[in-house]
Amino acid sequence: MAYSLSLLKQIPFFALRCPVPRATSRCILLFFSPTRRASSETSLPRDNVAPAAATADSAATWGDKDPLNFSRSEHPDYRRWKDREEEILKDIEPVTFLAKEIIHSKKYMDGERLTDEDEKVVLENLLAYHPHAEDKIGSGLDYIMVDRHPQFMNSRCLFVVRTDGIWIDFSYQKCLRAYIREKYPNYAERFIREHFKRSSG
Repeated sequence: MAYSLSLLKQIPFFALRCPVPRATSRCILLFFSPTRRASSETSLPRDNVAPAAATADSAATWGDKDPLNFSRSEHPDYRRWKDREEEILKDIEPVTFLAKEIIHSKKYMDGERLTDEDEKVVLENLLAYHPHAEDKIGSGLDYIMVDRHPQFMNSRCLFVVRTDGIWIDFSYQKCLRAYIREKYPNYAERFIREHFKRSSG
């Protein structure tokens, strides 16, 4: 079956009807690697006054509050970011879980074609957002399969099998990053920086 890329992005982003079991929710975003930065702030004496060059975050909360007890979570901008971060995570969670299951579980053997149901989700919610989707599809898409990466044989990935017999791999993480940049432009770069592996391009 050949697919038209222009039609794929007109279909709403995939949302699973059944919620993902809580027991597996911590495993869903294994490709994420949140970066935690150790605090480099220097402790200030209780009677110290905030310096003139304090950041917007700190300047908004100094006042009568003890600087030693200052919490970033009280700042409105930080709270807005955390709310949007949670929204993005919930948005991409179902298709992320499916992609991980396809690639890393025993659901599919090497070289096996995806079921019609899984293929539809991957096409409409991942491949449609890949930055080079048109080049990947080329003469036309026959089907999607999962197989070993041609250079990194210990890794599996998704492949487009084209109507001309050529098959080419594509990164579902690149698809997700492009989707996030399109839907959440004001928060995309921070989310990607904090949640995606740097090595994934």
